[in-house]
Amino acid sequence: MKRTRFDLICISGFFLPLILSVGCSHQDQQSQQFARPVKVFRIGADASRKIISFAGEVRARWETTLSFRVAGKITDRSVEVGDHVRKGTHLAKLDASDYLLGTQALKAQLKSAQAERDFARDDLARYRELLNQRVISPPEFDRHKTTYTTAQEQVVALQAQLHQTTNQLNYTDLLSDRDGVVTALEIEAGQVVDAGQAVVKLARLDEKEIQFDVPEQRVGEMKLHQPVEVSLWASGDRRFQARLREIAATADPVSRTYRIKATLLDGLDNAQLGMTATIWLAANTSATIAVPLSAIFTSQHEPKQPRVWVVDETAVKVKSVPVQIGTTLDEERIGVTGLAVGELIVSAGVQRLAEGQAVRLLDNGAVAKQEQQP
Repeated sequence: MKRTRFDLICISGFFLPLILSVGCSHQDQQSQQFARPVKVFRIGADASRKIISFAGEVRARWETTLSFRVAGKITDRSVEVGDHVRKGTHLAKLDASDYLLGTQALKAQLKSAQAERDFARDDLARYRELLNQRVISPPEFDRHKTTYTTAQEQVVALQAQLHQTTNQLNYTDLLSDRDGVVTALEIEAGQVVDAGQAVVKLARLDEKEIQFDVPEQRVGEMKLHQPVEVSLWASGDRRFQARLREIAATADPVSRTYRIKATLLDGLDNAQLGMTATIWLAANTSATIAVPLSAIFTSQHEPKQPRVWVVDETAVKVKSVPVQIGTTLDEERIGVTGLAVGELIVSAGVQRLAEGQAVRLLDNGAVAKQEQQP
């Protein structure tokens, strides 16, 4: 039977999509069967440990500003910055002339008051005899008794004033109240200072700490009493042990950072005050996996969903796994969630893979492992 031109067109239109479909499926199957070479990355046991560092400064935990408790003119300064002092060491002295004169005046007043008290006491004894003999009336005796009481209390008041003035005289000598080192001097001889004005800053050396500032987005990663490591710029790669002692409750109003202090547990002799230090600590964040940035890709169907290729080591094929992106880390890594420690993922060539495709590991199957951060 003869076929018309129209019949031929209809038959070709029916079989052409079927032929193309079979050809595409065969091509995809060949693509999946082709073992594409890829670089891989093994998620190590330390992949979730995030090590961060901050620059800090060695400071003394106990640093006190000493000052005179009275005002006056400085006549002598006995120490310099950097001097090591013992408890009771003389640091500075004020002109004590006025306080000495005040002490002498009160001593004279006290002697006069004591003489008046003694006279009033003897006088009261005589009037008591007269009262017993009914020579004077009780009101008259009470008047002399009041005179004696007033004189006695005057002596007590002057004794207290003399004790206070003597203390002020002693306060003209500034003494060290602890062992330590002088870190700052705010005065010079001949200067007039007020009571409480800063004179000498004294730091104790038996306990040192590292002070550093942390931005507000990182302060939540710190925990009180957390162990940390400290390296000093002057000591090379040597590490010292420390522990977080204090985390500021509020941020600095200018820098918007939180001041954190870490107490040194060893290396006190190496850590000189004012040295530059680096704090190394593991951030206390939720469990995340650090993977290379090159392992992350997105598909055309879901351009907003990051994924990675996980290698099935039994079949040596890949499957895509969705992940959640975290913070960017150093060494071109990024934190993700949705993976497990020990899994093998593709770290290079991710854009040329297909779901279920067979892969061939480069470098004779060697698997890259993550190196622990210093």
